[in-house]
Amino acid sequence: MDNLRLILLMALSLIVILLYEAWQDDFNRPQTPTVAPISTGIPIENQITGSAVNPNSVGESNSQQITAEAPSINTVPSQSNVPLSTAPTNLGLTALKTAQRITVETDVFTIEIDTIGGDLRQVLLNDYPVSVDEPENHFSLFSDKIPPLFVAQTGLLSSAEAPNHTAQFVAEKSHYALAPGEEILTIPLTWKGENLTVVKTFTFRKGDYAVDVDYTVTNHADQAWQGRQYRQLQRSSLEVGGSVFIYTFTGGVIYSEEEKYEKISFGDMADEDLARTITGGWAAMIQHYFVAAWVPDQKETNFFYSKSAGEDRYVLGMISPDIKIAAGESTLLTNKIYVGPKDQDALEVLAPGLELTVDYGFLTVIAKPLFWLLTTIYDFIGNWGVSIAILTLIVKLLFYKLSATSYRSMANMRLLTPKVTKIRERFGDDRQRMSKAMMELYKKEKINPLGGCLPMLVQIPVFIALYWVLLESVELRQAPFMLWINDLSNKDPFYILPLLMGATMFVQQKLHPPPPDPVQAKVMMALPFIFTLFFAFFPAGLVLYWVVNNSLSILQQWYILQKVEKEMAQAKAKA
Repeated sequence: MDNLRLILLMALSLIVILLYEAWQDDFNRPQTPTVAPISTGIPIENQITGSAVNPNSVGESNSQQITAEAPSINTVPSQSNVPLSTAPTNLGLTALKTAQRITVETDVFTIEIDTIGGDLRQVLLNDYPVSVDEPENHFSLFSDKIPPLFVAQTGLLSSAEAPNHTAQFVAEKSHYALAPGEEILTIPLTWKGENLTVVKTFTFRKGDYAVDVDYTVTNHADQAWQGRQYRQLQRSSLEVGGSVFIYTFTGGVIYSEEEKYEKISFGDMADEDLARTITGGWAAMIQHYFVAAWVPDQKETNFFYSKSAGEDRYVLGMISPDIKIAAGESTLLTNKIYVGPKDQDALEVLAPGLELTVDYGFLTVIAKPLFWLLTTIYDFIGNWGVSIAILTLIVKLLFYKLSATSYRSMANMRLLTPKVTKIRERFGDDRQRMSKAMMELYKKEKINPLGGCLPMLVQIPVFIALYWVLLESVELRQAPFMLWINDLSNKDPFYILPLLMGATMFVQQKLHPPPPDPVQAKVMMALPFIFTLFFAFFPAGLVLYWVVNNSLSILQQWYILQKVEKEMAQAKAKA
């Protein structure tokens, strides 16, 4: 495979894909169907607003309140006949209210829960340092600082009393820890109204990034209580970490059996509110390597919504159908949130399609087997860098025949270079006669000048898929290789791999037939230097893949070139 041409073709393919997706967003975005408003029996003024705070919630802060107009009222499919409420309207303040902080420590988390709403305000991932140089500083996925803001909120809506995400809960203690030998840790928070008691319980499990967030609602009144529960993620659009040269999607994602995996960018949220009823599914906010997702009961139908709350704040959530609790009765409302790395195995078990948050794009069908093969190799080798090299070798072997066809075509073209040069000198500026003479030469020598193109085109999807596997896999984050490379997800600190990549590209060019056009020849000679500068800021794992691939290509190309020259020498000897 001509790796230089492959890079150019891959770049062109990616540009075409991005243009197509942009065109789809601008001209072919599905329109949300208009549904006539249906009375829910819950006045809008008693939905969650700054002026309608529960009596047991804390007082208003001095921060300026930002409210967002609720989306159209929607209904679940007609067979259930259960109306759905509007989205919560108090979606953001210039500063979130805060009261008592509850610290929770497990083997995978260090979490802060605020008694205002029982929000998840701070989530540190114990197994994921900020960088290899700061192993004691754990990566913060959630934070209520502005910026970056990223929190998880839940609440209840009712025309009667109910605690929303501004209500004041009471905790039994301020610190909880999963003790050695324990598998489960529960944290109850209690809210008491005049006729309603709500216990919000967080359940953490050892080694698990999925957290149960349940409500036990007890109705003390002499009449039935009716309401709904909502769960939402609120965050700012600020990109967190990553290289400016590597783009990965940061924003909202929802999943439904009908539409499957759908990205909802912050720009989409600003332009148009999401308003859709979905049975099962999930709603998530994703970024490079990490995800937070609310996962409802997969048999439950919820109203999914998004809002732009101003001041670079965006909300994505879901709201349940009506919940009725008879006088003197209690009801358990269950929820689950995943907050952690994009671990495909864990996500796939949790909910259908959740593993797709490891976003390989339209080449997922190719990328997933490549990832499986990479992890299988790692299970035997124990080093991600060596595993990348072995995977590259396996892919090269799979395409050996196709690559050989391409290299043989280039070798034949290289051996014809002196004859091509003579034709150019003979006809000069007479392009028509020169082209005719060259075609006659190719016909006489039985050479197809385009013979190497098809094998390269066939391989492009595989190599783009492998690129995304190496870019998206959290397993490679801060994974050491050897010597000076202690983080395959970061750039080579001494730029040795990019220099090796540029050197291998230069060697490959020397094995290629030189371009007949002097200007084109100069441009091609400059490309190894340009790509060396470009790859200097790429993650070391990606550059390692290109170095190994180039090196294997050089060996294969040199071998075939020697073989073709030998065959032609033997043919001349017989003649």
